[in-house]
Amino acid sequence: MSFGQSLTTLHTPVFTVDLQTVKRNVSQMNQRFKAMGVKLRPHMKTHKTVQGADIMTGRTRRCIEVSTLAEAHFYADAGYDDILYAYPLPFDKVEDCAALSERLEIFHVLIDSQAALEELSKRRLKAGKSWLVWLKVDCGNGRAGVRSEDPESMELAKNITLTEGVELVGVYAHCGNNYYSKGVQEIQAVAKATTNVILDFVDRLKEAGVKCPNSSIGSTPSCSHPVAEMAKLTEVHPGNYVFYDAQQMGIGSCTMEDVAVRVLTRVVGHYPHRNELLIDCGWTALSLHSLGKLPTGYAVIEGHPDLKLTAMSQEHGHIQPVSGEIDFKRFPLGSILFIIPYHACATAAMHSAYYVHSDGKVVDVWKPTRGW
Repeated sequence: MSFGQSLTTLHTPVFTVDLQTVKRNVSQMNQRFKAMGVKLRPHMKTHKTVQGADIMTGRTRRCIEVSTLAEAHFYADAGYDDILYAYPLPFDKVEDCAALSERLEIFHVLIDSQAALEELSKRRLKAGKSWLVWLKVDCGNGRAGVRSEDPESMELAKNITLTEGVELVGVYAHCGNNYYSKGVQEIQAVAKATTNVILDFVDRLKEAGVKCPNSSIGSTPSCSHPVAEMAKLTEVHPGNYVFYDAQQMGIGSCTMEDVAVRVLTRVVGHYPHRNELLIDCGWTALSLHSLGKLPTGYAVIEGHPDLKLTAMSQEHGHIQPVSGEIDFKRFPLGSILFIIPYHACATAAMHSAYYVHSDGKVVDVWKPTRGW
């Protein structure tokens, strides 16, 4: 592979990234929240690369969040600071988190239980540092976090502030439930509800004498179509917007022109007796995340709304027509198809390198970190 090489000459399957689309997506998100006066803390879990992070942070290498400690170390080694480990504190990783807290100027952790707080209190940080803690709140996502309406949530927030060597930085919510939305109106309804729950919780903390300087919500749908109430937050933390994908298109977060990634695949088989094309892209190149939820199966085949990716094995994909018969002459063996993945995060995780292009020519190769 050499820079300047045409995408269509790469070995397939291959994960490709349109550099100009990435820059446009990032610029629009930055401008959106700068106008609202809200800090943007971009999530790195979609791409997990230094190059992508540099674009998202404007090369400041500050104010990011990650979902794994592998990412945290990766970015710390690259000179990043002010990193939020946005995952409920794993007890087997407390010492690792302590090392990062002592090494970096700012390293945040996230908890949602008294037991986690007790783990932090057992491991005092050196050099007079305090654990910087966000309290995770479940605002309907149903994944992790305390429920704001439970009395124990208020008690936990109080206990954080009363624990020596621990500081409550803010409250944090992921409005992932808007991934079930259908259209902008539903996205904004979830964003508004989540924001109001968080702001109400912060107000109740203040009334109880608990200092809580920051409030943050985030997901790409909510941040792609923010509501006015979000201007009262201090931070937001979207991540997928750097790439977008078919799922975001279906929800209404973006249009096809905003999706920066494609998986290139070649036709490797013609099977007229079963009205099917075979491609060299199985679930190891695309993931099975969509479970065939799209009208076009597991992904969108760009430029061919009449085709459907109906099944995948480890290294093969099966393409059939949405209706009628395939014209096999249109898809000779060796011809290339461009696949828009359902979930960019899951698909990116299948690849050890991303081929970054401008106007169809390779201009860079990004190598993501892996592991937990």
